[in-house]
Amino acid sequence: MVKQKIIWTTYTMVAPSYQSFDVPFVVNNNTGQTHRWRITRLKIDVPTGWRDGLCWGHATDPFGGTCYSSNQMASNPWTSGATQSVLFDINDGEHGKMKATIDPDDWTTGTAHYRYYISDNGVNYSDSVDLVIEFTANVAPIKDPVSVSIVPNPATDYIQITMNGVDNASFKMVDALGSTILKETIFSSKKINTSDYKNGLYFIVFDIPGAKPITRKVIIKH
Repeated sequence: MVKQKIIWTTYTMVAPSYQSFDVPFVVNNNTGQTHRWRITRLKIDVPTGWRDGLCWGHATDPFGGTCYSSNQMASNPWTSGATQSVLFDINDGEHGKMKATIDPDDWTTGTAHYRYYISDNGVNYSDSVDLVIEFTANVAPIKDPVSVSIVPNPATDYIQITMNGVDNASFKMVDALGSTILKETIFSSKKINTSDYKNGLYFIVFDIPGAKPITRKVIIKH
């Protein structure tokens, strides 16, 4: 049996905006054994009104694994599920993907301290990482709400993307398997030729400066 010890690592950052944002982590398995790890989140010191979520899955999972909302993670500490539908094998040399989603309260500045434990049973922890986030009042919100329209949808030969409330943004288009097929920058509007795309469901993810990403679904049907 491999004997393990807890090694605390701390990751400190400044909140990029007053909107929710994601902090990704890679959890490597170098124990020499296969594990079905679970994640335990401990809120050590978090300002009132802050909310958080979490996604946990295998590195090869195109959908990012199983995601849990702040309502599902209401207890403190909280541990991810132990059912067969959410557990997965991480063989030696493989890794899992953990994504913490943090949503600071719009009016509550301060420092939040979270800790994420790794374990096989939710009790006997083998490793952990601390996440410390500073949120200050000088984080400025976007002045106007951002809106995105995509027409036609379903599309055949093209789609026309129009954005309001922001000067420019980067975006990517991914297929239903999570593969990125297009990366572009949009300035107010952009027309995309879809005549060579396969029939099916696609997702367009817009990275908005100072705000949380916006995702839209597009159906291609020839």
